[in-house]
Amino acid sequence: MWTDPSLTTAAGLPLTRRATLQRLSAGFGAIGLAGMMGGKAGAAVRQQITPKAKRVIFLFMNGGPSHIDTFDPKPALKKYEGQQPSGKLYKAPKTSGFMSSPLSFQRHGQSGIEVSESLPHLGSIIDDCCVIRSMHTNVPNHEPALLMMNTGNIQPIRPSLGSWVLYGLGSENENLPGFVVLRPTPNIVVGPALWSNSFLPAEYQATGVITSDMAVDKLVANVRNSQLPVKAQRRQLDLIQSLNQLHAAQREHDSALESQIKAMETAYRMQSAASDAFDISREPEKMRELYGDTPFGRSCLLARRLAESGVRFISVYYTSTSNQPWDTHSNHYQSHPKLCADSDRASAALISDLKQRGMLDDTLVVWTGEFGRTPYSQEAPDKNKQTDPMKRGRDHHHTAFSTLLAGGGIRGGLAYGTSDELGMNAEQNPVHVHDLHATILHQLGLDHEKLTYRYAGRDFRLTDVFGNVVTDVLG
Repeated sequence: MWTDPSLTTAAGLPLTRRATLQRLSAGFGAIGLAGMMGGKAGAAVRQQITPKAKRVIFLFMNGGPSHIDTFDPKPALKKYEGQQPSGKLYKAPKTSGFMSSPLSFQRHGQSGIEVSESLPHLGSIIDDCCVIRSMHTNVPNHEPALLMMNTGNIQPIRPSLGSWVLYGLGSENENLPGFVVLRPTPNIVVGPALWSNSFLPAEYQATGVITSDMAVDKLVANVRNSQLPVKAQRRQLDLIQSLNQLHAAQREHDSALESQIKAMETAYRMQSAASDAFDISREPEKMRELYGDTPFGRSCLLARRLAESGVRFISVYYTSTSNQPWDTHSNHYQSHPKLCADSDRASAALISDLKQRGMLDDTLVVWTGEFGRTPYSQEAPDKNKQTDPMKRGRDHHHTAFSTLLAGGGIRGGLAYGTSDELGMNAEQNPVHVHDLHATILHQLGLDHEKLTYRYAGRDFRLTDVFGNVVTDVLG
């Protein structure tokens, strides 16, 4: 009987099944096999709504941008400057009272939406965007708020938004992961729980990519098998997959095994697909300049390439060139403009680029943080400098903040909802994170109340028992 020499030991004896698996996985090591797929299994969840969007690019400003310095002007703060706020949100030991924004706001576009001077690029395309000024969430602490925005729960026990989307729709490209997370550093607060598949099958887990080095072999390390040519790998993979299918036939509905089988196939196919999709050096120099040569700018450009290649959900986590998030507890007005400059340019470039390519209509772009920042000041640690407004910061604020949406059937040129005159609380048409999630799913053609998964004896969903689609923002 003929034996493939690549499946024998040095002595010519056939490899054991365990040794065969070890050898076959040589080229797939660091890819994270279980997350390298997201094929069409999720399409088993029947769509109930005509979809307007096919994919989502989720631009996450981790740390919490100040709403009153970006999209929600509050001129009344000048009237109350220095006065002490009251109520349960007031943190007496840390504040010098209400603090107005020194940044000016201008009306932009035909819609006349007011946007801070720190976001001129987004201001220039505001007619393509919807700004929700009445967002609110459950708590003002980073970890639970991050989890709420990314998973719909304040504890790390639920599947992420991207995993739910992939479960509901599957991927458009079986040669690439269906859910990709781009982050410039591994040191994101909370970390992998924000993009976890949790109790959903392993095929809906995200593929995390560190974007500090944009070389393709660093972005998706070990994607190529250095020992065997593609044809030999194909023979080996066919053999091992046939063994796996026999194994699976005896273990009906073993989702972990089925996910592993599919992941091996996807990892094999990625050898050619990843080299193209992940390589931003193929972009013209002018396009790279449009996005900006920063970690976030390069990640946004990569997100567009992945969207073009059929990746269903792409998350881009923001970190500045100095690895600073938006958590400006001190020196707020020194840090905020720098953070905005980087995010503003790349975010606007992404939206404009998608529109120019005819992709914005079916790509939903979400720009948000986990919460906002207080309309009153937070003192600098150095008490000798507390009289200098530039040294003061803004604390976490969860009862009012802003989120920007673009494309995917969302109404452009719309400012929806309001916070009160000081930016303390969502007032008119409040939108909870559950409502935002319900709206995102709706635009993808998924009913958030029917997109469920049975686990531990009950049906779970992204929005739990909450959430309403914000119909007024739909085009």
